[in-house]
Amino acid sequence: MKILVTGTAGFIGYHLAKKLLERGDEVVGLDNINDYYDVNLKYARLAELGINEDLLIKTIPVVSSKYPKHKFVKINLEDTQSINNLFETEKFDAVCNLAAQAGVRYSIENPHAYIQSNVVGFLNILEACRNFGVKNLSYASSSSVYGLNKSQPFKTSDHTDHPISLYAATKKSNEMMAHSYSHLYGIQATGLRFFTVYGEWGRPDMAPMLFADAILNDRTIKVFNHGNMSRDFTYIDDIVDGIIKVIDNPAQPWGEASLQNLSADRSSAPYRIYNIGNNAPVQLLDFIKTLEKTLGIEAKKNFMDMQDGDVVSTYADVSGLMDDFGYKPDTSLDVGVEKFVKWYKEFFGLSKV
Repeated sequence: MKILVTGTAGFIGYHLAKKLLERGDEVVGLDNINDYYDVNLKYARLAELGINEDLLIKTIPVVSSKYPKHKFVKINLEDTQSINNLFETEKFDAVCNLAAQAGVRYSIENPHAYIQSNVVGFLNILEACRNFGVKNLSYASSSSVYGLNKSQPFKTSDHTDHPISLYAATKKSNEMMAHSYSHLYGIQATGLRFFTVYGEWGRPDMAPMLFADAILNDRTIKVFNHGNMSRDFTYIDDIVDGIIKVIDNPAQPWGEASLQNLSADRSSAPYRIYNIGNNAPVQLLDFIKTLEKTLGIEAKKNFMDMQDGDVVSTYADVSGLMDDFGYKPDTSLDVGVEKFVKWYKEFFGLSKV
């Protein structure tokens, strides 16, 4: 299968592309390599995929030196013409759109970036799928869409009409846009609401990397809401396993069109929404304890109030993925954190710490 994976310089996109290549798929990677966080980490991920930073020229594909079936192209999602040219040339069998402007808190500081990348960019992906005959589309949504919903665990059948950040609002809009294209043009669109993902090559703006950096450099970590928070921490391999199951099994229609069979996560169109998480939330202080134990260092903690746009708890009901594909996240927190710490020390030259 020939698959476009957008966001391959990013955390999840890198791991997905690598796994698909290892099983024999042809993968075209795409990313704009923006400076939301350190681009050196992004280029290092690409190097692991055999993509040489020095050879990158915008909109011109670069062939991997490690994987014969892989090439990468640097493009902004909002660059309509370049996206169309790519689709016309490559003739994809499937698209997995993971590229987006990430970060809940940053959306408060720089809202325009989210509209351009997450809304305009996603429209370009939908239009390209329509115009160039790609029916199999999967894309990243977010657990952030649950917003003010207090019912736990979060279920995809719940309505998500009250986001509390612009980032969440753009992800909700992606789901609605995908449904309209699914209904109008038969695009088999599956949205994945990611819960807190951690592991090797993770994002430096997320808690595991922030905490590890602070602890190893004898700095204080910020513990928001005085530690009274929980997250459905999900190890990256479990996330990638779920994404691949979705790519291999495009969404199907659910019955005839009627008011009786409409649901928040499916409809008469070939459209589906899944939660993808660990199905077992972890208290923030327990996560910190696990990290402290693995590092062998006690963290200095600054207990702070809740941040704007944040939620107290996330907890994924992943029964949809379990029932449909036998999805089973099985990496324990101890194992996942140990793998993350091992990579972190090696990558930053701290193996003797």
